Amino acid sequence: MADAKTLVPLLKTGDVLEETIGNHVYRTRSSERLLNLMLVVECAKVARLVRKTGQRLVPVKKNQALLNDPQKLWLTLFTGFDKLGEAFLHSGFGESLLRPEFAHGSRAALASLYGADGAVAIASLCATVWDVVSASYVLEDLTELHLETLRITTDRDTKHALEALQRLGAVTLRDGSAELTGLGRSGMRRLLGEPEPGDPIYQVKITLLEIEGRSVWRRVLVPAAIPLDRMHIVIQAAMGWENYHLHYFLDGKTYYGEAEPELQYRDERKVRLDDLVRPGGRLLYNYDFGDSWDHEILIEEATVATSDGRYPRCIAGKAACPPEDVGGTGGYTRLIQILGEPGHPEHQDILGWLGLVEPGQFDPAHFDLDEANQRLTLRDLYGT
Repeated sequence: MADAKTLVPLLKTGDVLEETIGNHVYRTRSSERLLNLMLVVECAKVARLVRKTGQRLVPVKKNQALLNDPQKLWLTLFTGFDKLGEAFLHSGFGESLLRPEFAHGSRAALASLYGADGAVAIASLCATVWDVVSASYVLEDLTELHLETLRITTDRDTKHALEALQRLGAVTLRDGSAELTGLGRSGMRRLLGEPEPGDPIYQVKITLLEIEGRSVWRRVLVPAAIPLDRMHIVIQAAMGWENYHLHYFLDGKTYYGEAEPELQYRDERKVRLDDLVRPGGRLLYNYDFGDSWDHEILIEEATVATSDGRYPRCIAGKAACPPEDVGGTGGYTRLIQILGEPGHPEHQDILGWLGLVEPGQFDPAHFDLDEANQRLTLRDLYGT
């Protein structure tokens, strides 16, 4: 605490060490109550400038050169931001759902900001974070008051996280909205492993094969050097699949997939897209060995990354992705038929299976480009 008394005014953290209420002086007894100072400490730990030894912090001498490279230091802090939630968000009584799920929640907020062309309403970001962090919990049995309290505290901590990002110079907060700064967008490109301006880009058309009477496809821009495991994530997100099942790529002679000895596939993590195909070339991608959804991956053309481009990015598409576990192409055709016949004996069962109130809630012709790119950004951040 002696160190804290020196550091709080020196660093202007605004933490309160002593508070007078009436005639009594309350002194802070734990560093856990000094949230702003602890954020500075945790930043130093994330950057590996210091490490904890027993009850002391000691410098990591080999990393001290980072202090003389502001750009690299900033990038280290930005890419490690998702590890900082427990440092500056309240624990114990009044703890939000964001604190234990900070990695997912903070990245969801950053993904929303990165996917937008301008500012995003803070209320919208709070809703996005709530949807992401609450998905890990069963909340149906909570009272209305308890649920409302969790929502309020999670919104509060989402705003605290945005304020921390603003202090880092990654976000601008103004009039109830947030927007990534130029520095923040640069950091997001590095966080996502996006290509540098001038790097090769492939325009790829992903077509779902053998769908009777309809064409389902997506056109995406991806780095030519993207590994196949990342290309798998791109296909899942652009199409709208949920990544529940196994998959493989096939170049006509060799299968590529997850490194499972029993499958005897070549490890997709060690193969890049441009190792296998050039413009005009094709791959086959199969998803869900039960339903067996075949996709044609056509490399339409090669271009280069621009300074203001986002990659991967979906630029066009047509029709909705089939529901998971529908029974393959035949099952999907049958599902659409039953949805279109209110008098069919299985009509209500299908509605219930899809979780719909009425058949119009599922439109086989629907495709939303913004939704596809939101999924791409979120999946690329999480890699799942």
